[in-house]
Amino acid sequence: MKAIVVTDQAAGTAGMTLVERPEPEPALNDVIVRIHASGFVPTEMAWPSTWTDRLGRDRTPSIPGHELAGVVTALGYGTTGLSVSQRVFGLTDWTRDGTLAEYAAVEARNLAPLPGDVDFTVGASLPISGLTAWQGLFEHGRLRTGQSVLVHGAAGAVGSMVTQLAREFGAYVIGTGRAADRAKALDFGVQEFVDLENDALEAVGGVDLVFDVIGGDIGKRSAGLIRAGGTLVSVVGPPAARPADGLAIDFVVTPDRAQLGEIVGRVRDGRLRTNIGNVADLDDAVNALNPTERITGKTIIRTHS
Repeated sequence: MKAIVVTDQAAGTAGMTLVERPEPEPALNDVIVRIHASGFVPTEMAWPSTWTDRLGRDRTPSIPGHELAGVVTALGYGTTGLSVSQRVFGLTDWTRDGTLAEYAAVEARNLAPLPGDVDFTVGASLPISGLTAWQGLFEHGRLRTGQSVLVHGAAGAVGSMVTQLAREFGAYVIGTGRAADRAKALDFGVQEFVDLENDALEAVGGVDLVFDVIGGDIGKRSAGLIRAGGTLVSVVGPPAARPADGLAIDFVVTPDRAQLGEIVGRVRDGRLRTNIGNVADLDDAVNALNPTERITGKTIIRTHS
């Protein structure tokens, strides 16, 4: 099969190459998925799991990418809950070969059925962004109706999901980003926008929840915006500062079939829009994943039509 592989962490996405690899074999409780579309998160190049297995051993050349939408072609021993020819979407395990390929072996529990009226390209854009938003808001942020939420990177793939879900559940949403992101963030539903290049973040005042996808100085300053009893949720590592009278939580997204069902159901009925910035075929994936200009939204790689 065709696959994108990486061998050198220092090279990052620039070190990607398109090669021929053997098709994977299903392990216990796995399925094999013929991938129609896959998503990619650029920060994967900094994740230890991209380069080593669960025991810390080098596993290069490794196939990156963890989001997929496709069709089940084979079942491993003991696999239940899915069937051959079923349309699915979801996440591969962090320490196994990923989705920038024609086929992938995936634990069945990491996948959910993809309805027939949802395009594979859309399906592949949902798992990391959607689950990150859902888990950050509801499991870790404990969002309640009427609260205020500050969403960093509101025009991005994760931030736009956070914005929409928070609005649906009755929150007042303030988004941040660059000046060029304002229109897109407003289109996804933020009620105020802070230009981090020109506006004073502290002018926002107190909020109940900060959803941080940036970290660094922005994350540190955000801790001072949390109201008593509020929460700073980070997906970029432990926060550099903690709220004076609140919680600071960092987390890594986990697969969840029920939550994937909640997310795709909202896409189907129009409550949730995905945020795709670029779509390319696998043969052109290396160029697409090394863009020469900034792209807001998810990059999706199509493998099979």
